[in-house]
Amino acid sequence: MPDKQMNMARAGQAGDGTANRPIMLAIAGDSGTGKTTITAGLVDALGRDRITSIGVDDYHRYDREERKGLPFTPLHPECNYIDIMEQHLQHLALGQPILKPVYDHDTGQLGRPEYVEPREFVIVEGLLPLHTKTSIACFDATVYLNPPEEIRIQWKLSRDTKKRGYTEEQVREDLKKREPESEEFIRPQRARADIVVRFAPIEERGESATDPLSATLLLRPTISHPDLTSILSDDHRQAMHLKLIRDDDGKPVDALHIHSYAEREVTKEVEQAIWDELGLDEPVPDALGRIDPDTRDEPLALTQLILLYHLIQAKQG
Repeated sequence: MPDKQMNMARAGQAGDGTANRPIMLAIAGDSGTGKTTITAGLVDALGRDRITSIGVDDYHRYDREERKGLPFTPLHPECNYIDIMEQHLQHLALGQPILKPVYDHDTGQLGRPEYVEPREFVIVEGLLPLHTKTSIACFDATVYLNPPEEIRIQWKLSRDTKKRGYTEEQVREDLKKREPESEEFIRPQRARADIVVRFAPIEERGESATDPLSATLLLRPTISHPDLTSILSDDHRQAMHLKLIRDDDGKPVDALHIHSYAEREVTKEVEQAIWDELGLDEPVPDALGRIDPDTRDEPLALTQLILLYHLIQAKQG
């Protein structure tokens, strides 16, 4: 189904009150940008009975052993079943189940397909969810994760050496091999996202990559965002502030800066004010911002809360 027809089909479902039309969120980004961490917090916040999450990296055509003899990496569209991914995203967006392929990142092998039914909300994360107009048309909101490259490399080194059995030398060699395809296929998705998220130190404060990272969210006017101007007062500037800047294409865009150095009491007030905008009679989910059971990250929590706001707002109508 072409992208324009897909937009009309989803709009028609929303207009006729169809109950099984899920709210779809895409989280795109290069390997090691934190897609899984952000997704896990949203799933825990909403509850696994209300949300379905899938990774489109499951649509790899080849296993790790087969890829050794190929002239491209998993970042290349030719290494993925993009057409099947598009088809499955359309089914999910219309409330229909799919038989999703499975790729095991630990073993590098292709597994048995799994039956997936969309719940109220669907989060789709991976390397190429915003690669085509057809896939983009399936989503209510789209996100691109864009940390500085040196931080992404640190994150990827840590993950792949600790969890996937690679040596540091192997990871660095793989990064070098993937770089041309990152530039050609992954990074262009930044321009197609409604929200661009960047975790990075505040250099003006003398922070480095080893310090707790702040976050900057570019909020493009392609979707409706929370009215932060009515929420953020001078008392809250320690936690976050909003300003108008020029995007890479020269167009104006709202930049929301979330500070890692803010005191918890201040960030808690901001969280509650954003949550109150939704009119829900329940507390702010305490699963937000969890890196592990003992570690909470405030910029991550507020970033996840902004994304959660968009999911719930879209569900409300």
